[in-house]
Amino acid sequence: MRKSILSPAAVAALPSGDHWRDLVRIARVEMTSEDEAFPIEHALGKLLTTGWRASSTGPQLLRLHFDEPIAIRRIQLHFIERAAERSQEFALFSTDHEGATREVVRQQWTFNPQDTPDEIEDYTVELTGITLLELRIDPDRAHDATHSQSYASLTSLKIA
Repeated sequence: MRKSILSPAAVAALPSGDHWRDLVRIARVEMTSEDEAFPIEHALGKLLTTGWRASSTGPQLLRLHFDEPIAIRRIQLHFIERAAERSQEFALFSTDHEGATREVVRQQWTFNPQDTPDEIEDYTVELTGITLLELRIDPDRAHDATHSQSYASLTSLKIA
């Protein structure tokens, strides 16, 4: 095992919650569906709310089109599932101002309402000139997408 001790200066260099970007103000959002009671604005704000939820079952797509190219140093996603046990996969893609698209991260998680209802992913990244951030959510990896009974949801998405 390799270990190292981080200096206090290295920890202080990480973006804090005070530096989260105002996504509602700097981006236009596209999505495959939206439950009227859980609009996307609830997941993109700086305060914890009810989050976003799809209006239809199966895989969903959210796209943030930034008004101007931005640099992204940190991405935080928060998912909550309190109703049913299910395995979810999400993938995050970025597109830069030159049109180059890359997969930033892909993650699978099994929700268990009794033990693990929350998934919080916090990534330090070095993305520059980003014009589009795309989140693909498959809320039920255990089933064929056409037979899924699970609704994708996102409690929050923050970037710094």
